[in-house]
Amino acid sequence: MTVDLLLGLQWGDEGKGKIVDVLTSKYDIIARFQGGPNAGHTLEFDGIKHVLRTIPSGIFHKNSINIIGNGVVIDPVVFQKEIEGLAKFDIDLQSRLLISRKAHLILPTHRLLDAASEASKGKAKIGSTLKGIGPTYMDKTGRNGLRVGDIELADFADRYRSLADKHEAMIAFYDVDLEYDLQEMEEEFFASIEVLKTLQFIDSEAYLHDAMKAGKSILAEGAQGSLLDVDFGTYPFVTSSTTTAAGACTGLGIAPNKVKEVFGIFKAYATRVGSGPFPTELFDEVGQTMAKVGNEFGSVTGRARRCGWLDLVALKYAIEINGVTALYMMKGDVLSGFDTLKICTSYQYNGIETNHLPYNIEPENVAPVYVEKKGWKADLTGMTSYEELPFELKEYIEFIENFVEVPIKVISVGPDRKQTILK
Repeated sequence: MTVDLLLGLQWGDEGKGKIVDVLTSKYDIIARFQGGPNAGHTLEFDGIKHVLRTIPSGIFHKNSINIIGNGVVIDPVVFQKEIEGLAKFDIDLQSRLLISRKAHLILPTHRLLDAASEASKGKAKIGSTLKGIGPTYMDKTGRNGLRVGDIELADFADRYRSLADKHEAMIAFYDVDLEYDLQEMEEEFFASIEVLKTLQFIDSEAYLHDAMKAGKSILAEGAQGSLLDVDFGTYPFVTSSTTTAAGACTGLGIAPNKVKEVFGIFKAYATRVGSGPFPTELFDEVGQTMAKVGNEFGSVTGRARRCGWLDLVALKYAIEINGVTALYMMKGDVLSGFDTLKICTSYQYNGIETNHLPYNIEPENVAPVYVEKKGWKADLTGMTSYEELPFELKEYIEFIENFVEVPIKVISVGPDRKQTILK
């Protein structure tokens, strides 16, 4: 059996959680392959809004197994709170949630290192969520990290102490005013480790290989977005993991030739959280309206998202590096009411027009070139079929498809799982 992937194609917040939830009934296994609790996946159904941070988005479906892969970094404290938030829904986590022993742990001192590093940068800060993600991945690549499997070892406490002491020395190096009570943080950390130990730890790559041999269907779920990829994103304003399709291979132990469909999620416009270049960003009333109507605030951080017109140069770039086979367009309903819509189809890059994403897209180097499309007034939120959609929206969709050369298979017209139109 093969594996399908679901990825974000912008700067995250595209609506992956909802689509995984919609798709889950078609798959036996949902596997999260990278990222940490800095990424929130929002699902809404039966009038209830759910925000998942580490647990895969298929957890609400009784027939699916959910795996946290080796490419994920786990904060046990955040994870415990996530589990407690699910308690009222009577979910059998012991049988339906499996955790890779090779997934790395976020320590309290990782969060402190994150805060100290960001504070030391002043105006040059990259907009970290301060969840300890970057320092944890640095320890992973530096071969210093602690993994979930280490919890099962007799000397785990000694391993923890050695790494935490090293971190404290590094924090002192930054010479910033950072107040903290590490003893209190550690008490909370080790209590949450005990909660983590009540769940199943697995050698996830072996589990997934056996599942494929048994004919099980698998959906690999990514976090954040392709433009935040550590290699192919808008570096250095990126995350610390591989958010593109390649991350599913390294984050789950799946061979490239086992990947079949790659579903790419994008918004009908563009948003970004934190620092970093954003060529189509709007600073006017239109951008403010998008943010208000789209409720553009981070599900985990609460930070306001910057809004702008759809950037097809960046979208096509993300489609190509991921090998996307089908597109899912989210939040089409947010664009209802605008007389005119703009779509970026190329850049003026240092005075020369280009239709590919250049090395540097800072505003002093890049200016977007737009085409205009007629908007629509209709309220999409109650529509249930493609035929009901306004003609102008269908034109908008067709224009995107022709430009990026990949079909749009799904149009989302609201946050609820039922507000999903198949094309």
